[in-house]
Amino acid sequence: MSQSFTLTITCPDQPGIVQRVSGMILDNGGNILDSSQFGDCETGMFFMRVVFATDATESDLATALGAIAAEIELDWKLVPSDRRARVLLLVSKFDHCLGDLLYRSRTGDLAMDVVGVVCNHPREVLNITILGDVPFHYLPVTPSTKPAQEAAIRTLIEESGADLIVLARYMQILSDEMAAFLSGRCINIHHSFLPSFKGAKPYHQAHARGVKMIGATAHYVTGDLDEGPIIHQDAEAITHADSPDDLVRLGRDVERRVLARAVRYHLQHRVLLNGRKTVVFVG
Repeated sequence: MSQSFTLTITCPDQPGIVQRVSGMILDNGGNILDSSQFGDCETGMFFMRVVFATDATESDLATALGAIAAEIELDWKLVPSDRRARVLLLVSKFDHCLGDLLYRSRTGDLAMDVVGVVCNHPREVLNITILGDVPFHYLPVTPSTKPAQEAAIRTLIEESGADLIVLARYMQILSDEMAAFLSGRCINIHHSFLPSFKGAKPYHQAHARGVKMIGATAHYVTGDLDEGPIIHQDAEAITHADSPDDLVRLGRDVERRVLARAVRYHLQHRVLLNGRKTVVFVG
């Protein structure tokens, strides 16, 4: 039976890349269902995402791609389109993003299997009831226990086989070692007031300054705090009539939808790293 695959490639831009890839698919009895591409004139790199159906095996396709990669420095990833990612969610006290992701997973809106929830506070601090039978791991952390706590998280990631880690308002600064361990497979969400309003109660700080727009940013985690490659952003207009509580409520809503959109793009292999930026093939 025909199976659908999603192929992403990154390589130095040069003539004939699309022909080589599409020819490989044709040679393996494939039919292209969706295709997007982008050549970055600034970096000289080429990016492509192709969804295709074929009777060929994943092994045969990998062999064919390997032959092309040996000739044109091709970085590629091939995934069966119906393969569900295993996702580990990290959270602190604010559970609005966690609840939204769990709901979207349960309803099929996000094609992922949640393998666990890690929280640095007891389960009782969370308001959500949708956790169900998802394994919950209470891993408290203090400055002195941070190395051991992060080691425990790394063990959970390895034992659960998590493909993606999501910081669903996990209010802890990751160590450089942890950030490096999670590079390219960890998504964070935060308000978009940085660097203007740091620290506690950023929405209250923004209200005091009379801001007219609030937003959220989802990005990959790197060693630079809140400065990883951006995946998705959105904003909400506000007025002088909005109270600090209104800003908090609107902020939580935009954080939920921005994080969900970023996770969806990642799960669908629409995000390719381009140095400190990303190429996002929006469907």
